[in-house]
Formats: sequence, C-alpha cells, structure tokens
Amino acid sequence: MLNRHRQKDFYYGGDYNPEQWDESVWAEDMRLMKVAGVNYVSINIFSWARLQPNEDTYDFSILDKIMDMLAANGIYADLATATAAPPAWLARKYPESLPVTIDGVRLLPGSRQHYCPNSPDYRRLAAGLVEQISFRYRNHPALAMWHVNNEFGCHVSECYCSICKAEFQKWLQKKYRTIEQLNQSWSTDFWSQRYYDWEEINLPGKMPTHHNPNQQVDYKRFMNESILRLFKTERDIIKKYTPHVPVMTNLMGLHKPINGFMWAKEMDLVTWDAYPDPFWHEPYEFFMAHDLTRSLKKRPFLLMEQAPGAVNWREQNAVKTPGQMRLWSYEAVAHGADGVMFFQWRASQGGAEKFHSGMVPHSNDENSRSFREVTVLGQELKRCRELVGTTYRADVAIIFDWENWWALELDSRPSNLVRYAPELGTYYRALRELNISVDFIHPDEALEPYRAILAPASYQVSLSFAEKMKEYVRGGGIFLTNYFSGIVDANDRVYLGGYPGAYRDLLGIYVEEFAPLKKGEVHQIKTPWGESSIQIWEECIHLRGAQALATFNNGYLSGMPAVTENSYGAGKTFYVGTHPYKDFLKRLLGGIMTEAQVSAPLNVPEGVEVTVRESPSAKYYFILNHSDTEKMFVTDKEFVDLLTDRPASGIVQIKSMDVKILKSKKR
Repeated sequence: MLNRHRQKDFYYGGDYNPEQWDESVWAEDMRLMKVAGVNYVSINIFSWARLQPNEDTYDFSILDKIMDMLAANGIYADLATATAAPPAWLARKYPESLPVTIDGVRLLPGSRQHYCPNSPDYRRLAAGLVEQISFRYRNHPALAMWHVNNEFGCHVSECYCSICKAEFQKWLQKKYRTIEQLNQSWSTDFWSQRYYDWEEINLPGKMPTHHNPNQQVDYKRFMNESILRLFKTERDIIKKYTPHVPVMTNLMGLHKPINGFMWAKEMDLVTWDAYPDPFWHEPYEFFMAHDLTRSLKKRPFLLMEQAPGAVNWREQNAVKTPGQMRLWSYEAVAHGADGVMFFQWRASQGGAEKFHSGMVPHSNDENSRSFREVTVLGQELKRCRELVGTTYRADVAIIFDWENWWALELDSRPSNLVRYAPELGTYYRALRELNISVDFIHPDEALEPYRAILAPASYQVSLSFAEKMKEYVRGGGIFLTNYFSGIVDANDRVYLGGYPGAYRDLLGIYVEEFAPLKKGEVHQIKTPWGESSIQIWEECIHLRGAQALATFNNGYLSGMPAVTENSYGAGKTFYVGTHPYKDFLKRLLGGIMTEAQVSAPLNVPEGVEVTVRESPSAKYYFILNHSDTEKMFVTDKEFVDLLTDRPASGIVQIKSMDVKILKSKKR
C-alpha cells in the first residue's frame, strides 16, 4: 500500500479511464503500467454521470475500486473532481445552466464543458459533488494530488446568457463604483454610448459594427474571473479536508481566455496540456509554452497531457515519428517539467476521441512501437530522479501580459496581421536558436534579476510600468520592444504626443504614422549585414536621440529608420519598427546578448538545443538534437551522462532526434 509522499521521482503516466472498460481489463492495466514505469495516473476526470445518477444519489462503488486498486499496485492518483462534464439530468432539470453563444444559441449537452460559468445551479451541484469526493477520499493512501475540473475555458470561455449579463453589470459596478467613472474609462461619448444606469449595459454580443474596445476587454476580464471562481470554490472545499495535498488544474499554455499569472497564484503547482503538431518542422513557438508555464510560478511544472502518437481532432492528424515523442517529452523536462503525462493510458474503443492515440494502442500489443517507446521513456525517467525539484535560471525575460493580448487583438486596429503569440514566438524562437534561456514575466514582477528584457507587441502599457522600465535601463539594463508598442493605457486610450507613447522617451524616437503592409507583401531593410526581408508592418520613425541600426528600403519610407538603438543612463534600448525575418533578428539579438553578457551554456551546432537545470551540487545540461542528422561538438567540461551513467567530455556526439543529459558537479 502507498503512503502520503513528497514527490521523489518523476511523475509518469496518463489519464486513466477504467470506468470505460470491463473490470477484466483492469488487472492487465496494472501489469502493463508496471512494465511501462507508470507511477501516477489522472482519474475521475469525466465521471460525474457515474458518480451521481440523479441529484439526490451518489454512487462511489466504482471509484472506490479504482482507488483501492491503484494503492495496492503502488500507483498514485491525481484525483479529479469530475466537474468538467455535467450529467444529462442536470441539463434537463436546470436548462439555464447551459451556456449561450454570442449568436444567442443555447448549447446542448452530449459533448463536454456544457455549463455556464455563472450558473448558480451548476456551481451548487458541482460544489456538492466535490464535498462528497474530497471528504470520502481525504485519507486514501493513493491520493497524491487533486485535479480540479479539466482545461477550463477550452470550449466555453464566454457565455452570453441573462445570468452572465446580470453578473457582468454587478462586476462593473464593483470595479467602477460610479457610472460616470465607467463612461470615462470606456470613452462612451464616442458614438453616443453614454450610460445612465448599470442595467443599460449589455454583454458585447452581436452589434451593428465595431464594439466598444474597453467593454470587450472588461468582458474578457469578467469571464476569466468567473471561471477562476469555479476553480477557487472547488479548491476551498478540497483544502478544508486535505490542506496539505496539492491542488491544481491543467492549463493550456498559450490559451488566450485564461490569465495564467492570475490563476497560478491560486494553485499549488502549474501544469499544462501540450499538443504540438508533428507536421510542424520547427515547433519552437509552440514549445515556448513550457517556459511560460514554468514562469507562472518560477517553479517546476507538470506536463499533464500529451499524445503518445496522433491526436484525433485536427483535419489531418500526423503521428509522432520514431523518437519524436521521447524528444518532445525531454523538451518539457529540459525546460522545468517534473512529470510527463499522456492522454490517455488506453486508447478508447468508442466515443469522440477513439482515434486519439493511447499509451496502450487498440492492438493491446506490448511489442507495438508506441508501447515500446513509452516503456523506454518511463524506465529512463527512473534514472533521472535527482532532477526533480531542480531549478531553471534565465538571464533574459520576455514580458507576457494576458490583458495586453486581449486588447491587442480586438477589431478596429491598423492591421489584423499583428498577433500577440506569433510576435512573441518570433523573438522567443530567435533566442532559443541562440540557446539563450528565457523566463516570461508579468509587468508587475521585478526586472532586476534579468540582464535583458524584451517586450514584443507591448501595445497596452501603464505609465507605472514604463517608469519602472526607465529605472531598470537607467541602472544598466537592456530593453527591446517592437512596432505598435506603448500605444494605449489600461483603458485602451491612446497616449497623446506621438507613438510609441509610454516608451517614447526611453527609446529616443518619435513615430509619426503607421504604414502596415498587405498580407503576403515582402519589403526589404538595409542592415549592417546586408539586406533582409520584412513583412506585416512599416512606420515613419524619427530619431530623437537614438541612432538607426537598419533602414527601410521601399516606397516613401526608403532611407528612414527601421531599427534603432538608444543609450539611456547606464543601459540601452532597442526598437524594431517592423517584422523582420529570422536571419536579421538572430544577428540583432546575438549582438544584444553579447552586450548584455549573456551566452549559451555550451557551443553546439545549429539544430541542437541546450538548456540547464541546477541543484545545489550539480548542473544538468540537456542536449536535444532536433535535426535530421547526427551532430557533434567539443567541450572541455567533464560530464557524466545521466541516462547512460557514462563519462562524456572532449568530442560529444548526438544522434538525430536524440537526447543527452550531461551532469557536471559544482565545485
């Protein structure tokens, strides 16, 4: 039997749904889990209908058997609260619990996540279920962690029902206190939108033309907080019975509706579900969500879901080729994961996700490629237990702000080609190809731990953050931002006096006007390294103390600054007034990193990634070869390969799609 534990080994396993199978399969599951090295499974995620056949009856007989079986076999349970998919009887009895789309359509049950975040009936019944589960299993030896709901906001992140409208009006009244303050913040004198009573305010549903932008952002804030309230309600019930058992929910990385920094404050640890497309040749932009998830608490995270092979929900569902699942699993570990999990343990025989791969395929064949690969990974991770709890340190940070994301991508903008995640991904990818480690930080966090700060697509900026950045640069820091940044305040009101508004003095420039490019249009800039291509954006930049590092080469802006550098106090600032191709950006950022005295941990060939995790006594260098060919590099450090326990120094060779974890003891 198991005892309550502090994590000592990597969590390894997946979503386990034995209630979908005859009990005759369960014993085989336990045997195969031991073969694969599974020590931790998520259970009960979609079991509400089994646990509660009607409002007055609970039935835990199956879950009792599952929990006892896991404990008897030495496997820990990440026990979910089962509130992600309400049973059909709840929708029939309380139809107003169902969410309403922006088109006024009330969604039906028969899928999942069919609940309004502000429904009092859903909240009451979900809380009742969680009360029963958390009390019943509070002392169970298999219980290692609580898993609240599942992928909040994945399918229903907005609801336009009458309940949400009334709750939104209350939320606004609490935020603004007076209707006049709301009118000022929303700029309602534009288009005669002035309000005289809270009940006059609607949700930002279907309207004749463009919405009020600050109304839209406030609605996104409101919905994020409404969904977060569901998590906190369940968490508080759980903590009443098991105060020392960790509570979390699985986030979704670069998931726009859910403000990860806000949510992370309410969770004991953070996790996320990663589903990169194997058809992507270079998924760096997607994998930046590992760094983002770790950065939410600046502590190790869990990779809570990934596919062993193919998913089922894209138009074309690529399978992970041999070695790709292992490489991408170590990609998560290399960036701070203390656990690697899959959806799901056994591929389903029926239901909407029956063609989603499982650790155990439909063939139930131990010799299948997929099961052999998950077994190899599970056994390897047992050798890596000393990595659990180690830290990941970065000298460079990228500003990440969900509210800025919401504001940037509203309608009525100079160009709808400007997208937040792709802009950040462009800079993240260039840094990662230089093997520069990155943290993501919220604007409220301290800047001093970092030698350089990047803030791409920093459209909505407070004056207080701009002042904080001035102090940081004045003290010797390096700051880079790019086009369409520093433009508006928290109420989406433009800073007057010239773009880039809040950053203008810090950057030593003045932007007279924007000149967005057509979709697919490619122009050129002149740089110290020759011409380079650009897309999406140009603008008319005037120097006010800064100097030009590159100039535009087309049309009426030919010869005008495109990229600038400015000395400010003991530090420097850089401004990129366009969307450059990777060749120029890597050269630019490489020079900036040299100036900031930031370098890669090891000198490795192109296509090879290096990151470092640290303990008090050792450094662990992760070497990941993402290329199609074997690579080699030279090092004067003395290493031990953690996966083979063999010494490694001098010439290090690494095969295509392979991984090495090289341990170096600290002196």
